Amino acid sequence: MAEGVACERLNKALVMRTLLAAALLVATAFWSLPASAAESDFLKTLAGNWSGKGTVLTRIGVRPINVTCNLAMASGASSLSMQGNCRGLLVVRRSISADLTVSDRRYRGTYIGPSGQPSALSGARKGNAINLGVRWARVTNGDRAADMTIERIGSDRLRLQTIDKDPATGRSVVTSRIDLSRQS
Repeated sequence: MAEGVACERLNKALVMRTLLAAALLVATAFWSLPASAAESDFLKTLAGNWSGKGTVLTRIGVRPINVTCNLAMASGASSLSMQGNCRGLLVVRRSISADLTVSDRRYRGTYIGPSGQPSALSGARKGNAINLGVRWARVTNGDRAADMTIERIGSDRLRLQTIDKDPATGRSVVTSRIDLSRQS
């Protein structure tokens, strides 16, 4: 008789755990849908053609180069692709590109800058900015790490910025800042 009561309690406990697990699974699915929809909606706002100006440091401690850039951005429900070029010193033209995907509010992808070598990107969005850690393909400014931000400013402006650490002082230095406007 005691065994029957113990088995019944065990079965009830298993049923409750199964129901609780199912409820958590459903709740998680519903909670993650708005985040995915929110990321998709945000990515759509970045799609289009952009052009603008800014500065780039080829190395910390040297004079910045003024650049003019043109970019085309395409977005999907969970992806962003950027292709373009920047011109500096009137004759130097460099292609740049980035491809990002988002999953569970985490962004991952690659960036190809003037070196032509792919660098790894990973991070998350906060408000109107995608904040990314960069793992350069080669040592740059004393290490392979930097930060990159893709920030939407209003509906028709965008800022691309990288920040690196000065190996001599350890201070953060803006190594590129490009302000773009949406083109019709």
